[in-house]
Amino acid sequence: MPKATADSLGEAVRAAGRRLADAGGADARLEAELLLCAAADLRRTTLFAWPERALRPEQAAAFERLLQRRLAGEPMAYILGQREFHGLTLTTAPGALIPRPETELLVDWALAALPADTPLRCLDLGTGTGAIALALALARPAWTLLAVEREPAALALAAQNRARLAPGNLSLIRGDWLAALAAQSLDLVVSNPPYIAARDPHLARGDLRFEPQQALAAGLDGLDAIRQIAAQAATALRPGGLLLLEHGWQQGAEVRALLQRGGWGTVVTRRDLAGWERATGARRSASRD
Repeated sequence: MPKATADSLGEAVRAAGRRLADAGGADARLEAELLLCAAADLRRTTLFAWPERALRPEQAAAFERLLQRRLAGEPMAYILGQREFHGLTLTTAPGALIPRPETELLVDWALAALPADTPLRCLDLGTGTGAIALALALARPAWTLLAVEREPAALALAAQNRARLAPGNLSLIRGDWLAALAAQSLDLVVSNPPYIAARDPHLARGDLRFEPQQALAAGLDGLDAIRQIAAQAATALRPGGLLLLEHGWQQGAEVRALLQRGGWGTVVTRRDLAGWERATGARRSASRD
């Protein structure tokens, strides 16, 4: 098998890009550049400005190790150890779901729907890396953010991101959904829960093979977690409080029906940038009191 060794940075990137493209990579050149920068501790601007710079043997060896991981299908976010989300650079690791651009819809929705300067109490369920909670906490200093996570590895990762980004209004809680929250104590519940059907073949393909299955799958129809969250949030939210849930692109109608049957008001589904139904929101009805 050809190795990533080459006389120059430019040659190394071109050779790696060809290997990634041959393996079916859609962004082969970009991935090759990012992997080389990580392996050689370089900025991408260095690759562009000095492609003729010699690649040292130890850099070539490190590059080859990273390249082999990518050729085996491991997600770039885990190889590089970071992912951008809503303007933040988050540390990522296999113990937590990789933050995705689709989930930014939940953050934008919450920021637009609730008053910025009111001291609201907001909860991110299944926080993983802390992506949603951190984005909201940093954008809204007047809000108090709580982030719940059951898995110790994911909670540790969220704590690492919180320590680095340093919002003063975010607390992390180890728990199971809303079990630890008092009745009528919240103004917002937001979550990107597991929503893939347990037997969905996509779980064994692509990036999903490497991500924690408990953060992806939720019962035979994928809606077990959403059912539980909706039932618990109906008690934990104050009247008029907002519930925002990410779900699969084919689950919008089912989630709307679930919330309507549960007595929620103002049930609305929004589409992601690709045009798929991606998130559904609802208000807690005052008539529940």
